[in-house]
Amino acid sequence: MNDAAAAIGGADRIRAVKTLVIEGEGTQYNLGQDVTPSAHGQTFTVTDAREAIDVAGGRMRIELTRKPNFAYFQGPQPQRLAQGIDGNVGYNVGPNGAATRVPDAVANDRRDALLQYPITAVRAALDPMAKLANARTEGGESLVDVTTAGGQAFTLAIDATTKLPTRVAARADNTNLGDVVAATSFADYQDAGGLKMPARLTIKVDDFTTAEYRVTKQAVDADTGDLAAPADAAKAPAIASVPPATVAVEQLAKGVWYLAGQSHHSVLLEFGDHLTLIETPQNDTRALAVIAKARELVPNKPLTEVINSHHHFDHSGGLRAAMSEGLTIITNQGNVALYEEIAKRPHTIVPDALAKNAKPLMVKGISEDTVLSDGTMTVNLYPFSGPHSETMLLTYLPRERLLVEADVYNPGPVQSFAANLLEQLKKRNLRIDRMVPLHAKVAPYAQFVKDVAAAQAAAN
Repeated sequence: MNDAAAAIGGADRIRAVKTLVIEGEGTQYNLGQDVTPSAHGQTFTVTDAREAIDVAGGRMRIELTRKPNFAYFQGPQPQRLAQGIDGNVGYNVGPNGAATRVPDAVANDRRDALLQYPITAVRAALDPMAKLANARTEGGESLVDVTTAGGQAFTLAIDATTKLPTRVAARADNTNLGDVVAATSFADYQDAGGLKMPARLTIKVDDFTTAEYRVTKQAVDADTGDLAAPADAAKAPAIASVPPATVAVEQLAKGVWYLAGQSHHSVLLEFGDHLTLIETPQNDTRALAVIAKARELVPNKPLTEVINSHHHFDHSGGLRAAMSEGLTIITNQGNVALYEEIAKRPHTIVPDALAKNAKPLMVKGISEDTVLSDGTMTVNLYPFSGPHSETMLLTYLPRERLLVEADVYNPGPVQSFAANLLEQLKKRNLRIDRMVPLHAKVAPYAQFVKDVAAAQAAAN
């Protein structure tokens, strides 16, 4: 640690640092949201990025503009993001200037991110109350495990020759992936304010690169502006890591219920001797609430399976909860390998439902049009490939003339993916009365056609 401090600019200089301001540009990647589980091609171009850190005060604010380089919900226009951490309060600031408090788990991640930088990491390790352990050499790096006076833990690696920090890594929890290592690597050190500071940063979750940044300007003890949490966020009550789930029930037809209530919806289907859910999304809390509501609605029949729309993490985040309840996962064949991996991953940092109630994975991959029917209920499953995801399942109820889909169509003016869906539905010559989006309200098929036409006219 003394070697690292000396290489950066000296322990006394590091302890004296009050603020850091880092500006740059780069690329963000789309973990868990690409077109296939194994794809890594979706990127955002990041410009006008500015990170301001109050080193001693434990405050940080990041602002940047990012432009999607792929088909995106909101279209191709750039998005301005602003987020920060002030002590225990994490917050986001919207384009209109309104600030909202983020859940505690997000705030904790941002507090950990404060230490994913050479100066802040070494400064925390130099604290006499910090605990250093397990000094070791691996390849061309020297490593040491650090537990700060506040209880945060990370591993610092330094180059065995230059002694400059090469990366900071910390264990973290991911809803889908469980125990992961979040790491930031550093390169291309430059002189700034009497210190060595990296001009290139690479951020990873396990082996997946989530961001790469090139620093264009950096300063020590410069004016950061006001880094205090905005009043609306500061006075808001703390938010549980996962807010409670609410499930609103709407019966769409005999034996068909829409389980909505928040941002991600599900559909319950009643067969002659069992129940089937479409979608257990987001996380344990949402998935288990939907499962409980299904059993409450039809208590005399067992819930046996869940149809998963696609692999994106917000739609597969509740599958481990479904596994813990003994449900068979029905999904596009292209997602099976991912779900086999997800089922095996350890969740020890934040034990989830499957970690607490281990069950073997039961999964059925769908690679061609498939009919589930017992005479009382008929469901057609169609593998679907589009610009949003190439490994989706559409669920069609021919008797009820309902089409259940996720992310491809939501009623409204912006329709990035719906034209492709309409084209595929016309080829199948399906008779549809209502669209059942898993992110929005049920809409007439005629409105779907109208929205697509309006979006196409606007684009032209």
